[in-house]
Amino acid sequence: MSQAPSLRVVSGPPRPLVASLLAFSMIAATSRPAQAAAPNPARSVFVHLFEWRWADVARECEVFLGPRGFAAVQISPPNEHARKAGNPWWERYQPVSYNLVSRSGNQADFEDMVRRCRAAGVEIYADVVINHMATGSGTSIAGLPYGVRDFPGTYGPQDFHWNAPPPQGCQASISDYNNRHSVQDCELAGLPDLRTEMPDVRSRIAGYLVDLYRAGVRGYRVDAAKHIWAGDLSAILGLLNASRAPGPAPFVVQEVIDPGTEVVKKSEYYATGDVNEFLYGQRLGEKFRNQGGNISQLRTLGESWGLAPTGEAVVFVDNHDKQRGHAGGGAYITHQDGVLYDLANVFMLGWPYGYPQLMSSYAFTNGDQGPPSDAAGNTRPIYSSPSSTTPDCFGDWKCEHRWRPIANMVTFRNTVGSTAVTNWWDDAGDRIAFGRGDRGFVVINRGSTTLSRTFQTALPAGVYCDVIAGDFAGGACSGRTLTVSSTGQAAISVPPMFAAALHVGARLGGTPSPSPSPSPAPSPSPSPGGAVTVAFAVNATTWFGQNVYVVGNLPQLGSWNPDAAIPLSAATYPVWRANVSLPASAAVEYKYIKKPGDGGAAVQWETGSNRTFTAPASGTVTRNDTWR
Repeated sequence: MSQAPSLRVVSGPPRPLVASLLAFSMIAATSRPAQAAAPNPARSVFVHLFEWRWADVARECEVFLGPRGFAAVQISPPNEHARKAGNPWWERYQPVSYNLVSRSGNQADFEDMVRRCRAAGVEIYADVVINHMATGSGTSIAGLPYGVRDFPGTYGPQDFHWNAPPPQGCQASISDYNNRHSVQDCELAGLPDLRTEMPDVRSRIAGYLVDLYRAGVRGYRVDAAKHIWAGDLSAILGLLNASRAPGPAPFVVQEVIDPGTEVVKKSEYYATGDVNEFLYGQRLGEKFRNQGGNISQLRTLGESWGLAPTGEAVVFVDNHDKQRGHAGGGAYITHQDGVLYDLANVFMLGWPYGYPQLMSSYAFTNGDQGPPSDAAGNTRPIYSSPSSTTPDCFGDWKCEHRWRPIANMVTFRNTVGSTAVTNWWDDAGDRIAFGRGDRGFVVINRGSTTLSRTFQTALPAGVYCDVIAGDFAGGACSGRTLTVSSTGQAAISVPPMFAAALHVGARLGGTPSPSPSPSPAPSPSPSPGGAVTVAFAVNATTWFGQNVYVVGNLPQLGSWNPDAAIPLSAATYPVWRANVSLPASAAVEYKYIKKPGDGGAAVQWETGSNRTFTAPASGTVTRNDTWR
């Protein structure tokens, strides 16, 4: 870490400070604990569950994030926010007060979420909006009225730079990003800019952060940190650390968009925490999109590219702003890019730079659109009940963190730890491979033809699960296995626009086992009463040219004959779908299969017992599944 700053780390207009606060802040700054890039080395990736309800975040921690080794969840701003016409996503970033009530839930919901996530081994990072308040006048999500730069019980007109005397005063929006006063004292897109140099304002902000810490929050993402003078932010965090309950220092990441051509530099903020390294996703996107290069050039991706030191950088393929072309635009890859998004995330999670943040978002047709909601603007639940284990993912809610290549690479990163890159290979184009010492190996084929070769690895000899093509659980692999010889060599074939990944945590240690077979049961006699429509939907990642089918105990499902299985459509990949007419009230058993299979197998059956349900007496029913 760089040294903690004095209160005058940058040039600019003087900040009025009382002597006692000045002395305290200098002590707090110089005594700040070292900030690790990933606070828990055994859990080295976090995810932004953008606009999720607190109850759904809690359940996802218990069902998926905790068991899969995620370090933390970045949540949407928990503060009371404005209610704007059409319920856009950005109303969450317009505070009215620091009360813990939002469209994600109330304070009780929030505290329950934090408790349950921490019990599952997952920390909560709160997105905190402390640079500004809501525009105009109106009513909050909880019905609290507010006026222009007037927020009863929190701030009055005197607390904003609009009403400040020179030299901090500014009655305009930001107009010049090479003028520090404009960037850090004027209003960002008309949002009332707080006088963070003032002791009362600092105290209120620190009080909010302390409340979050006492509720169990252990990290903060500081929104619009670039627009807060670094000395002010240091003083606020000093107040937090002096006032919070005993416990570990919170993780801090600051939103500082630094294209390298403006007056405010990300390096000014290293002393107070990590920074969101926006250049990382842009450079990664350029190479994967073949804009002025190709992915073989990623061999040196890191600080030499003008990026922050690895210990100061939170990195991402995309985030909620970049999905919408905000914050300066760029070549960022998003879920809308399909398999290219998989490949970019596989690289990020395999490459030893920064603290990776995954994105979990929702479908939108315009840049302002809020989360999936009902007619009254209430955010739609992702889990249907507190005991549900199946989220409403891969439709309106995209849940990118659950896509197999991405989710399984979280375990890869946790397994390889800090081991260095070894055995780099590339074809000077769009096909690369690299090892992580004797812990893991990755192959990425962004090209248009199959990549087949024998790679030199540093892995111990054995049989490994390719965690891009299958899941490793209970010592078994649901996809193909690959063998590493006693000399560390592995013959690997990767189709176009796909990847392969091996790690010692997914090592079988023996020879590949044959594809599992179902346990056929006698076909029952369906009850009279006609037919019903069953909509089958399964989230399944496939190889190029591979397709997914459903097969089961009824003649309409092929009577367990793979040759008679029902093909599913990939129109909404990675979710495969088909509507099948089945006898009303019939007892149904089924499984999904892939044809042609991986590793030369003719048919790949999913693992586990047969799936079962009883068809309804009338109407339709949907089966939402995930490939096992």
